Amino acid sequence: MPFTYEPRLNYYAASSDLFNQLSKLAMSIHKGSLGKPLLALIEMRASQLNGCAFCLDMHAKEAKLHGERELRLYALPAWRESLLFTDRERAALALTEAVTKLGEHGVSDEVFAQAREQFNDQELAELVLAIGVINTWNRLAITFHAVPGSMDKAYGLDKAGLV
Repeated sequence: MPFTYEPRLNYYAASSDLFNQLSKLAMSIHKGSLGKPLLALIEMRASQLNGCAFCLDMHAKEAKLHGERELRLYALPAWRESLLFTDRERAALALTEAVTKLGEHGVSDEVFAQAREQFNDQELAELVLAIGVINTWNRLAITFHAVPGSMDKAYGLDKAGLV
């Protein structure tokens, strides 16, 4: 029997005002100081950790459309051992993991200090906001069973050439 994945709720229709506010925040972050390539890595890594198929599908296509090399996306789960990532990206990915898997003791001083070395105050604030927003999207998509690829045409992701 083939796998089917049916949405549980159209959360946009159920609460369009709140959805639009979250969308505006996400769009503002994407216009901020971090840049689309770094944001793509953050969004992909948080979505991997959370197991969000919808967001992984979407952000892989966005990353490709923004010129990200596929090899870096393949290596993302092993970013610590890969030579493909800069110190700035490594600091962002470490912070992404720490905030996404926020444990009993929060974000360690070491991880925060690494991020502090690479990002100014504005960038650091935007980075943590970006991590928080993708984690919110992950939780919405997972809870309500957002179907991977279902928004490709609406968002222009069909142009990425990934199926």
